[in-house]
Amino acid sequence: MSAGPLSGLRVIELAGIGPGPHAAMVLADLGADVVRIDRPVPGLQLTSDAPDWTLRGRRSISVDLKAPEGRDTVRRLAAEADVLIEGYRPGVAERLGVGPDDLRPLNPRLVYGRITGWGQHGPRAHTAGHDINYLSLTGALHAIGRAGERPVPPLNLVADFGGGSMLLLVGVLAALWERERTGSGQTVDAAMVDGVSLLMQLTWSMFSSSDWVAAPGSNLLDGGAPFYDTYRCADDRFVAVGALELPFYRALLDGLGLDPAAVPDRDDPAQWPALRQVLAARFATRGRDEWSAVFDTTDACVTPVLNLDEVADDPHMRTRESVSASEGTTQAAPAPRFSRHPAPPAPTRPPAPDDQRAEILRDWLGVDTAGAADDTAAAPSSAIPQGTGVRS
Repeated sequence: MSAGPLSGLRVIELAGIGPGPHAAMVLADLGADVVRIDRPVPGLQLTSDAPDWTLRGRRSISVDLKAPEGRDTVRRLAAEADVLIEGYRPGVAERLGVGPDDLRPLNPRLVYGRITGWGQHGPRAHTAGHDINYLSLTGALHAIGRAGERPVPPLNLVADFGGGSMLLLVGVLAALWERERTGSGQTVDAAMVDGVSLLMQLTWSMFSSSDWVAAPGSNLLDGGAPFYDTYRCADDRFVAVGALELPFYRALLDGLGLDPAAVPDRDDPAQWPALRQVLAARFATRGRDEWSAVFDTTDACVTPVLNLDEVADDPHMRTRESVSASEGTTQAAPAPRFSRHPAPPAPTRPPAPDDQRAEILRDWLGVDTAGAADDTAAAPSSAIPQGTGVRS
């Protein structure tokens, strides 16, 4: 397995979609040994023939959790794990016999990470939802909207991955740190509505101090300010402008060839529409890449809006290898980076369900399944050991 900073950490991922697999991907990228418990019938697939690269870097074993032998397999693996991640609706893991209270007696050191949209309790806890629904209830979706236009979903980045996967990872790592002092694991309840609300704290602070108004597209960071927005260029491509601070704004005007004394006052929101017209008219005189060349070495905070086909070829992104082509697909490099660990190898291809059953049972449980009808025949439930945490 990888020699990253999480080398030696054993993680079970109960198969799902969205934030759970993303969190497991990050743990695998950082060196954890992640085993994905796949379903006999797969869930949501991107296409019929393309792998989902958020499933990279781990191994897979197919288990029917509705069958006694399937539950037994997961319980045996959980007894040897440090972390388990699941994204079921509240109560489902318990009905399947793999909830925290089911596994804790087998492994008191287990950190049990739960990721849901609505959380484990509340009026909506047992209802379905997706990223856009969690955003709508937190105020984030409304705040992201343009003036006079309907709210636009920001992909599924904010709730699924920002407020979901990343909050779950913080909780899991915090619980692992606490376990070093107490010797005991615990359950982490990561809800996307909580995580998005946490991401919104600066907006809440500005709203509470009257520095943010409820009308979308009227504020400093939502496209209301003309010096923090996007502009169409002569070739119908766009640049992004983030010249918030005064020195950066001066560099913006300088690059555009505009006299600061001759443009509307940026500090007066009433003059923002007029200032936007001035900036839009100037950006429309050249192509996107021409403006990129003008601002490339400045602090004007002007950058090209790249489409997905262009990202890997951008000089900065290429130099850092933030994204790269692997096996015919462009994907993000593992992050963050660590001073005492070399750059990780290219992520391994997402596993086919159950294609590493024998080696998982051998590596985790010491079970040799050669000649056995299945893994449960090799090690009955009565042989479930007590978990001991991270391997030395």
